[in-house]
Amino acid sequence: MVAEFIPPLEKALARAWPEFSQIKAAVRLSGGASQETWAIDAEIGETTEHLILRRAPGGHSSPTAVPLATEAVVIETVREAGARVPRVRYVLKDEDGAGQGYVMDRLAGETIARKILREAEFAAVRPHLARDCGRELARIHQVETKALSSVLTTVDGPAQLARYRDIYDSYDHPDPVFEMALKWLEPRLMPPAEVRLVHGDFRHGNLLISPQGLEAVLDWELAHLGDPLEDLGWICTRSWRFGVNEKPVGGFGALEDLLEAYAETGGRAFTVDEVKPWIVYGSLKWGIMCMTMYQGFRKDGSVERAAIGRRSSEAQWDLVRLILHGDL
Repeated sequence: MVAEFIPPLEKALARAWPEFSQIKAAVRLSGGASQETWAIDAEIGETTEHLILRRAPGGHSSPTAVPLATEAVVIETVREAGARVPRVRYVLKDEDGAGQGYVMDRLAGETIARKILREAEFAAVRPHLARDCGRELARIHQVETKALSSVLTTVDGPAQLARYRDIYDSYDHPDPVFEMALKWLEPRLMPPAEVRLVHGDFRHGNLLISPQGLEAVLDWELAHLGDPLEDLGWICTRSWRFGVNEKPVGGFGALEDLLEAYAETGGRAFTVDEVKPWIVYGSLKWGIMCMTMYQGFRKDGSVERAAIGRRSSEAQWDLVRLILHGDL
């Protein structure tokens, strides 16, 4: 069965690309929790181009995410600044009738953490990935923000902490570890010295990695202006190490390597102590997000939501190790 948006998408691409003739294949991919992701093979002239359609569910964007048209603008801005992201080829318009979204190049690589951290084909590249990530974040954080300030919100550390305090309080389910973390962070998550472009979800699942290294940074729906330390801390959150806890950066590398490569590529010379509050915040944020999933389970009985909701206890343990024992 052909997806209902394919015919209008074909008409839109034909108007945009004179040599376009048809979409030969369209397969929905499993990745992407909040947006639809489609692998598309398009016949353009004498060649078949491999593309990705990133589309809002049912064609309509969530009011809580960066609009997909804005996301496309951010990606192209970042790409022009030299960062590794797929090239955006076309942004859907309302008159196209295919929903909200954009078409971009499809690149080779893997996003599944289990494969990247454990399979033999990635063994040679794993020791270099922390430095790859440091270089890429430095490029992202040096993007000129003036043109983006009209389309992205500014959310710094205190604002983020206040947001998650409000979410946590709304559940009326006090937890001593989360309370400890909130109080510990209050004097430590300060406004940044300089507001920069922040990816907002720089971690496994949004990093396209091949046996040659980091190929692209994906999924910019949480992009905002804020503290660059947020991205550096989020990739080090224990939940994104997938069991390889002795390697703080994504389960594949050392924080010192991440920060050294970041500084060498033009980023600020941050210290481990400066990053640590954002690692603590990452565990707190994930723990409260797990609580949110449990609240969803209470409403709809979803087994998936329940399975994620129970993981708030893992975040609590991580916070104890970080705050009371000084572990990373």
